[in-house]
Amino acid sequence: MRRGPGAALALGLLRLCLAQANFAPHFFDNGVGSTNGNMALFSLPEDTPVGSHVYTLNGTDPEGDPVSYHISFDPSTRSVFSVDPNFGNITLVEELDREREDEIEAIISISDGVNLVAEKVTILVTDANDEAPSFIQEPYVAQVPEDIPAGSSIIKVHAVDKDAGSGGAVTYFLQNVQATRFALDRHSGVLRLRAGATLDYEKARAHFVTVVAKDGGGRLRGADVVFSTTTTVTVNVEDVQDMAPIFLGIPYYGYVYEDTLPGSEVLMVVAMDGDRGKPNQILYSLLNGSDGDFEINETSGVISVMQSPAQLRREVYELHVQVTEVSSSGIPAAQAMVPVTIRIVDLNNHPPTFYGESGPQNRFELSMYEHPPQGEILQGLKITVNDSDQGANAKFNLRLVGPGGIFRVVPLTVLNEAQVTIIVENSAAIDFEKFKVLTFKLLAIEVNTPEKFSSTADVVIQLLDTNDNVPKFTSHYYIARIPENAPGGSNVVAVTAVDPDTGPWGEVKYSIYGSGADPFLIHPSTGIIYTQPWASLDAEATARYNFYVKAEDMEGKYSLAEVFVTLLDVNDHYPQFGKSIQEKTMVLGTPVKIEATDQDAEEPNNLVDYSITHAEPANVFDIDAHTGEIRLKNSIRSLDALHNITPGGDFTWSLEVQAKDRGSPSFSTTALLKIDITDTEMLSRSPMATFLMQTKDNPMKAVGVLAGIMAIIVAITVFISTATFWRNKKSNKVLPVRRVLRKRPSPAPRAVRIEWLKFRRTKAAAKFVLREDPSNENCNNNSLGSTLPPKAPAPPPPPTVAPKMGTAPWTVPTVSGSLTPQQPQQSPKPKVGSPIQSALVSELRQKFEKKGVGNKAYF
Repeated sequence: MRRGPGAALALGLLRLCLAQANFAPHFFDNGVGSTNGNMALFSLPEDTPVGSHVYTLNGTDPEGDPVSYHISFDPSTRSVFSVDPNFGNITLVEELDREREDEIEAIISISDGVNLVAEKVTILVTDANDEAPSFIQEPYVAQVPEDIPAGSSIIKVHAVDKDAGSGGAVTYFLQNVQATRFALDRHSGVLRLRAGATLDYEKARAHFVTVVAKDGGGRLRGADVVFSTTTTVTVNVEDVQDMAPIFLGIPYYGYVYEDTLPGSEVLMVVAMDGDRGKPNQILYSLLNGSDGDFEINETSGVISVMQSPAQLRREVYELHVQVTEVSSSGIPAAQAMVPVTIRIVDLNNHPPTFYGESGPQNRFELSMYEHPPQGEILQGLKITVNDSDQGANAKFNLRLVGPGGIFRVVPLTVLNEAQVTIIVENSAAIDFEKFKVLTFKLLAIEVNTPEKFSSTADVVIQLLDTNDNVPKFTSHYYIARIPENAPGGSNVVAVTAVDPDTGPWGEVKYSIYGSGADPFLIHPSTGIIYTQPWASLDAEATARYNFYVKAEDMEGKYSLAEVFVTLLDVNDHYPQFGKSIQEKTMVLGTPVKIEATDQDAEEPNNLVDYSITHAEPANVFDIDAHTGEIRLKNSIRSLDALHNITPGGDFTWSLEVQAKDRGSPSFSTTALLKIDITDTEMLSRSPMATFLMQTKDNPMKAVGVLAGIMAIIVAITVFISTATFWRNKKSNKVLPVRRVLRKRPSPAPRAVRIEWLKFRRTKAAAKFVLREDPSNENCNNNSLGSTLPPKAPAPPPPPTVAPKMGTAPWTVPTVSGSLTPQQPQQSPKPKVGSPIQSALVSELRQKFEKKGVGNKAYF
């Protein structure tokens, strides 16, 4: 079929319109329970946390263009959700509360940029158990009579829970079921009096019951929870007339005294209704026992005596009082009865009274010596006490009021009248030095009377002093220090002793005694200790004195204290050398030592410093200022060097040394020292010379060695003699004493030489050659005409060696001093040995003579 040109044109326009059309996007509807789509029938729990992703909007565009999502709310409502425009994710931005808003209306839309499609949706908010029960109509207060039957309803409580379902169902409980007399219906909330329980207004006027309301529980934020709340129910108990009258102040006793007038009140009986809430009127009456002598006021309960006490026929009346309750309508109700005892007694109108020799008296004085014997009665007090009443009214107690435990009073209990005796209880407390006057109050007080009448009297005791104290020093010991040069009569220390006694007994006389008291005196009254006029104190002789000082009263009671007196050293001694001229032998390289002593007792007075004041030649020796050691200067190391500085070839060394103490003022002493010097090589070949050199400054050492040898010889001799004696005793033989004289053979003539010292010859030593005497070439003192040296100071004999025949005369390279010590003149001694040996023996003998006499340690 052929179309015309018009039809073709219309078809082209239709196709063009179809090509230009754009269809709108739309949401997917995924149904109930889906979490994406168009939120159709979507519900959300009210406990969903804010910020949670709760849904995803999902839709499409027919042309496949990108879409965006939007959500909006009514301006009058909250914007609960927000949406991601690109992905459609919906987020909760506000908290949900089903009880306030159980559904939310919103408008969701989808757009492809050209077309916008909007839909109105309703989101349901489902319940969560987030509400607690709440009581209404609070507070709960009930008024209940005390006689309400058990099981009766008292009050109903009601609580509501806004949650739905089990979370909104409320049940009721009592918080403490065991400790209450009430019961509660768990569903209705009705509070009842428990079966078998009663209320009593007199025991408890109100009860407070705690009621708990609890919901049925439910889910909240993924957990099962149960909420509860409490309220207090106040049950006020109303009083009813169910109690008899009650008497107050029982038992009842009354007294009628001898001066009581008729109609006078004796006592009052007090009663009240046992029902305190609504009390009835009370009426009083006497049932029996009064015999018309007593009456009671029916409204006040006052009992009065109607007769004069002299007309009453009995001493004791036993009355019975009845009280009756009268209701508001005037009808008598409950009754009660109580006994009343009334005693007729003598009137207690006389207090106890103290009497002296001249009548009533309230002050008694006495003088007595302190420390009376234990148990002594105070004879100077004459006290009588009396109570003029009769019977029990006249019975009273006595006691002393004052410093306790010193005196006691006899008797302690009195009936009518008694003589008062005071006895010493504590003699030591009656001390004049503590109390000049003792004051007590003598108290008499009635025992069995209601009035408790009493009276007092002052007892004043003047104490007289006795000599009961020993003088006591203010210190157990006294320490004093005085200089040793204090003149005679100088005060040393003042001692003080105190005697608390008065008068002549308190006067103290001082005296001193003891081995150290000789240089001292003490003033007998003042206690000042001073030195004897003739006393010459010396700290070097006796540095400390101690003695006792005695303080004595007129009856010979005394005490002692110890006195320590220390003498302060004064620099009053010069340093002293052993000799004013001394000789020393110095081995080259080894120092010699001088020593001076200062007899002062303390430092620095007895500390000595040494110095060389003059030397010939000079610049040869140095001295240690503290130890006194003298040595050659460091530049002098050999005898050659020493010889080179010796002027004129003089081989004598003399030093003037000074010893100076450190006191103030300082004292010094000088001495002349002569020194011989030798070389160590000269001593290396002779043991005897070495021994003499080692002991030259200590001759007692040589004597000690000799004494040791002699002791050994004596011991061996005694041992042999003892053994011989016992051998002869056992053999019972008496051996004759024989003396055999034998002629000593003449020794062959020969020369004996004792080599004391051997030295190697050197060029320097050749200058100091000592020529020996030709008549005694070997220098051994073996000539027939020689005299032996004294035995006491002599050192052990030197070893002898056979001489070598034909040997040339030997020389000793040495430098020796020839200064002679200033000693008393003695007979000339023969020459012994070499010059060095002679010098050593001479020095050893001098030191032995000086020290050996007083030193007996070696013998």
